[in-house]
Amino acid sequence: MTGPLAAEIERLLTDAFAPGALAVINDSASHHGHSGDDGSGESHFTVEIESTAFAGVSRLERQRMVNRALGDIPGHRVHALAIRARAPGEGTTGL
Repeated sequence: MTGPLAAEIERLLTDAFAPGALAVINDSASHHGHSGDDGSGESHFTVEIESTAFAGVSRLERQRMVNRALGDIPGHRVHALAIRARAPGEGTTGL
């Protein structure tokens, strides 16, 4: 079952990038009791996204694009967010 924050992340990224592939993975359970675990069950995520919007864009700028699309979620509402963003044809690792 997807929590409300994971669903919001998925919606925001879908609206911003029309991804060909998207996975929002809740890693919070593996961080239970660690720094940043707020008890919500939605404190740590990995996002794997493939979109034509990332073609010709550096890895750093891809991270920035995803963070901008998510607004106040990274660093405020989510303690940790790992981002794996790629353009179509760059490989299939993780997606």
